[in-house]
Amino acid sequence: MAGARGPGIAEPLLAVLRQKAPLPLHLPSHGRGAALAPELRRLLRQRPGSWDLPELPAFGGPLESEGAVAEAQRRAATALGADACWFGVNGASGLLQAALLGLCPPGSRVLLPRNLHRSLLHACVLGDLEPVLYGLPLDPTTGHWLPPPPEHLRRVLMEALRQGPIAALVLVDPTYQGRGADLAALVALAHGCAAGSGGLPVLVDQAHGDGSALAAGADLVVLSLQKAASGLAQSAVLLAQGLRIDRQALERSLLWLQTSSPSALLLASCATALDEGLSAAGQRRRRRAERRGLELRQRLEALDLPVVRNDDPLRLVLATAPMGINGLEADAWLLKRGVIAELPEPGSLTFCLGLRPPPGLPRRLGHQLLALRGALGGPPLPPFAPPPLPLVASLDLPLGVAWRANAVERPLREATGAIAARPLVPYPPGIPLLIPGERLDGDRSRWLLEQRHQWPGQIADTLWVVAPV
Repeated sequence: MAGARGPGIAEPLLAVLRQKAPLPLHLPSHGRGAALAPELRRLLRQRPGSWDLPELPAFGGPLESEGAVAEAQRRAATALGADACWFGVNGASGLLQAALLGLCPPGSRVLLPRNLHRSLLHACVLGDLEPVLYGLPLDPTTGHWLPPPPEHLRRVLMEALRQGPIAALVLVDPTYQGRGADLAALVALAHGCAAGSGGLPVLVDQAHGDGSALAAGADLVVLSLQKAASGLAQSAVLLAQGLRIDRQALERSLLWLQTSSPSALLLASCATALDEGLSAAGQRRRRRAERRGLELRQRLEALDLPVVRNDDPLRLVLATAPMGINGLEADAWLLKRGVIAELPEPGSLTFCLGLRPPPGLPRRLGHQLLALRGALGGPPLPPFAPPPLPLVASLDLPLGVAWRANAVERPLREATGAIAARPLVPYPPGIPLLIPGERLDGDRSRWLLEQRHQWPGQIADTLWVVAPV
């Protein structure tokens, strides 16, 4: 390889990978290997790299009809109650994009929730789809988007269909913070609405869930096996069922968006994580982890710390706003003390406990959170205000056109009336506050200015907007 020898290229990466955090409460769920599936652990003990294989005929790949991968996918579909299953090696993001492109022909309108992951916006650009954004209830204490109740979604569907045909509905369940919806009722509403003889097909982004959306009737389900199972990062699964799905269209989309050289290790991680989750031993391990998560929650509540009630014992959400603390400032304070949360937000901190929570967690985390309250706590922060948006919103300029347009940077205070040219995504997991093609009215501009104060250092005081012609 040509070039001049300089400082070690890999050293910055390796230095971080060698570090051991005292209290890592972030993804992946295997907790830096502690809860990897036993079969995968055995594989990784072989000679390093011996498992790094190409698509050999006997091994195959996710889109091959023969080989070990194809057989594993067939077994996974049977075990999970799906008609078809595809393993993915570029995360839930890549499979969400392929699923949306496989559902919706170019030019069609797709109904997306405000808490969508930005990968779905990328799919809309790639597939020339028109995103129709629907609002969600907002929790004023934490600022979290909440799952839609059935009556809320019924009004969304009526309004969206009144404005024009819809090709598909996307739901996010559970949310990043572990809040779940009545999925069966929501899916039934979509399937029963007047959008052709079969109703609307439903894609569920269940990256933080367990595949239960299939039993609720969803047509397509995407799982992230590093978030809610024992898989390695980037291992994910797409599940399909029912007559609303065109399997050939899905496989064509997967061909467009998935690598032609998938990692054999990540494909094996998909299969072993599913085996582990379905096995009696794996279910016992999960129940044990969930029991420890509930005990931690009870311990923190006994310390009078404001813990948010949710549906996932392995997602602990601390409401920092009632303590008078911005969640991003709380995160910075805890990071200096070796406590790594998964998701800091202005009103909360979300901790992912994983399938094998660290030892002594109730005592150790409780001590640190009490110290946090003592150091930074104060009067409760004001309630979070929902954005001033319609129930269903279409864009003023097509997404792809706005994103590719000539753009100019304007002070946010002077951007009223302009059309956004870039998404405003202040922090992972990639949920945008504003997407390209949305026009800012005065109320929305004021709301964004308030958001800027709530995301210190994360939202600039300028905005890229489409340049006037």
